[in-house]
Amino acid sequence: MLLAEVAQATQRLADAGVPSPRFDAEELAAFVHDVKRGELHRVADADFDARYWEAVARREAREPLQHITGRAFFRYLELQVGPGVFVPRPETESVVGWAIDAVRAMDVAEPLIVDLCTGSGAIALALAQEVPRSRVHAVELDEGAYGWALRNVEGSRVTLHRGDALTALPTLDGQVDLVVSNPPYIPLTEWEYVAPEARDHDPELALFSGEDGLDTIRGLERAAQRLLRPGGVVVIEHADTQGGQVPWIFTEDRGWADAADHADLNNRPRFCSARREVP
Repeated sequence: MLLAEVAQATQRLADAGVPSPRFDAEELAAFVHDVKRGELHRVADADFDARYWEAVARREAREPLQHITGRAFFRYLELQVGPGVFVPRPETESVVGWAIDAVRAMDVAEPLIVDLCTGSGAIALALAQEVPRSRVHAVELDEGAYGWALRNVEGSRVTLHRGDALTALPTLDGQVDLVVSNPPYIPLTEWEYVAPEARDHDPELALFSGEDGLDTIRGLERAAQRLLRPGGVVVIEHADTQGGQVPWIFTEDRGWADAADHADLNNRPRFCSARREVP
């Protein structure tokens, strides 16, 4: 019976314009029945939980899947998320993968890492987990998002700070090996084109940044310049439509080298890196 219900839910979600209807229908069924997605066939007809249709109706209304389940998966992590915090996206996993490789290539015993605009703490926690001897600091301004990050970093090696990413952590100036960020980067003019899951549920502070979407990234360039040691690296996510624009913010006359865009898994420009020049 459950598989038939999932098929029906898949069609409802597809009709509502949900981008991944089958996955979401299965994930909701697994969540409601407290099993893994691969174990749905084991749920007996008699054990079907009618609350499944409540969850499907919420997703049908384009409430984010992760808000309904209260969890988001990011690389090897399971994070707590909900209203008031940006839900981490799969594209950002590519950013973290590149950042991990960059830190490992530095051959620093205990790399110092700063995650600016941390949101749920996804990037900071992934780096702390996958670069075992790293010292990771994460910064979040928004009160709601900070609360979620606080839950997620509990028991981890991440040090969380409440503050403005552009002026935070002055005591670390000139010492940081890696600055990483998934900042707001959507132009205000694009509001009507943003998916309802993000536009209606993610905090505006995490989405929009000026007329061209690059205001925060310009500020992060100055923050990274201040925080990084010579030879340190900055990695910043941006929209695929901003490919080519962001590297021009990290110019040689401002002390940067090797500014370049990198593609995500869909081969679209997704993030920029640059290295603090060595005098």
